Amino acid sequence: MRENQIISAIKAFLKSIPNCYSYKTHGGFYGSAGLPDIICCIGGAFVAFEVKTDIGKTTALQEACIRKIIQAGGTAEVVRSVDDVRAVVEKLTGGESK
Repeated sequence: MRENQIISAIKAFLKSIPNCYSYKTHGGFYGSAGLPDIICCIGGAFVAFEVKTDIGKTTALQEACIRKIIQAGGTAEVVRSVDDVRAVVEKLTGGESK
């Protein structure tokens, strides 16, 4: 599965989660390099997902951004499927995802 297909599936899943706001970040001139692909607020918790395929690897800049989010008290994860995202959401919400 291509990365953009995984992202689309994750976005659809996140729309089904109560009290969840999410958006897909976009690179380019006005974007921040290294920012994870999907940013969310789930029940008041800041969550960021860096999406990769099964063989995809994060860059040093992406790893640095993930570390900064975690150090600031947020959750940031590299995910490769909707199931990976579901596991993070269930951990945050005590198992209340669909």
